[in-house]
Amino acid sequence: MSASPPPTPPSRPVLDKELRFKTITSPCEWIEDYRPGGYHPVLPGDLFNNGQYKIIRKLGEGSYSTVWLACDKWVKRYVALKILVAAASGQANEAHILRHIAGAAPAEAQRYVTQLLGEFEHRGPNGTHKCLVFEPMGPSVNSMVEELPQFKPRRRTMKVRYPPEMAKSILKQSLQALAFLHANGVAHGDFQPGNMLFSLRDIDSVPEDEVRQDEDVQTRSISPPVQRLDGKRDDWAPRFLCIAQPLVSFTCYDVGFKVKLSDMGGAYFLDGPAPNPVVPLGLRSPELILTGDVGRSLDVWSFGCLVFELLTGQPLFCVPGSKYEDDDHLLSLTARLGALPDGLFKCWKSSSRYFTPDRRLFNCQLGGVPEGGEPLMVPQTSMEELFDEAQPDIDEEEGCHVKKLIRWILQYDPAKRPLPADILLDPWFRAMEGDGNESDVSIV
Repeated sequence: MSASPPPTPPSRPVLDKELRFKTITSPCEWIEDYRPGGYHPVLPGDLFNNGQYKIIRKLGEGSYSTVWLACDKWVKRYVALKILVAAASGQANEAHILRHIAGAAPAEAQRYVTQLLGEFEHRGPNGTHKCLVFEPMGPSVNSMVEELPQFKPRRRTMKVRYPPEMAKSILKQSLQALAFLHANGVAHGDFQPGNMLFSLRDIDSVPEDEVRQDEDVQTRSISPPVQRLDGKRDDWAPRFLCIAQPLVSFTCYDVGFKVKLSDMGGAYFLDGPAPNPVVPLGLRSPELILTGDVGRSLDVWSFGCLVFELLTGQPLFCVPGSKYEDDDHLLSLTARLGALPDGLFKCWKSSSRYFTPDRRLFNCQLGGVPEGGEPLMVPQTSMEELFDEAQPDIDEEEGCHVKKLIRWILQYDPAKRPLPADILLDPWFRAMEGDGNESDVSIV
């Protein structure tokens, strides 16, 4: 190992020529983002807030934070510790919004949204990090489906999706949470399955060694050792990366399961300035794509897409990130839901690559027809046709109702989209037993 100290990495996303580390292929955050302004290096056993919180296990990571199970040594309970990247810590709005909704309606906030228990700042080699302390939760709706017993062992012919009554309960509970937020002047801004978490059984009585993360590369609990390309010791990254281990075995996902909305990092006040949305590509509304407009109906649009996704097990709009991702999404919108209204279509600057002046589709090749090439046309599959092709596990009558429900929600005009409270009055949701958000359905 070289004796001279390494240079301080830049406090911006690195260029290819500035890469510091050997490649790590483990499913973790990008190692190069351990730099000034980036992630704080965390390892099991680390202490935070003057020794109050001891890191036990990694629960997850995102673009702006890592999340850890920690033991509160003062109160003798487990918590989830969300450590924001230093660059985002100064403008973090999440705690402010969580305090607002908890103050407006404490009981409902506790029922629908993961609870903020505390906050503090931590100084590290990459800057000062905002740390938010939450109640611990289980896996997300996005990942929990993989853990259901009927999909183990996995077979290639399986359609991995939630049983319909379980999907319906998840949708209703998340919609109730959305109605609560909107009624209190808040939009979630990143409404997606990855931000819906299953509640846990009581784990405070579980011994620490039963939930502690193993530091074992062979069991894929951690990555191989972090190594710099120049052989020097790195002062900004951890010795290894922990692979996220959600608390699957402690999660309640059978009769009586509950889900809550989490990650309010993209949330905003409905009467405040428009933020930079962080919603996934495939869940963006058409007005967001074309004009940048955001409002309460952005969450509603995302919800409509998720009704389709949770019942079929596949996204309504699959939009890989690319140079032409907006065109890709808008072409899919046209195929699934029909022609864009004139006001929106006029905002599509590159529409001439795909449509004639009289708005007839002539090409589906992203980026336009190559010079000397021929237009590419592909079959145009409507939302209803795609829904039926997926063969969801519901009868034809219910399927027809669901397709009408999705159409009602996914209207191009934001002013015509129903409010979450209105959607809850639809017979499809009202037919569910009970008015609470506890599920009485089984997973099989």
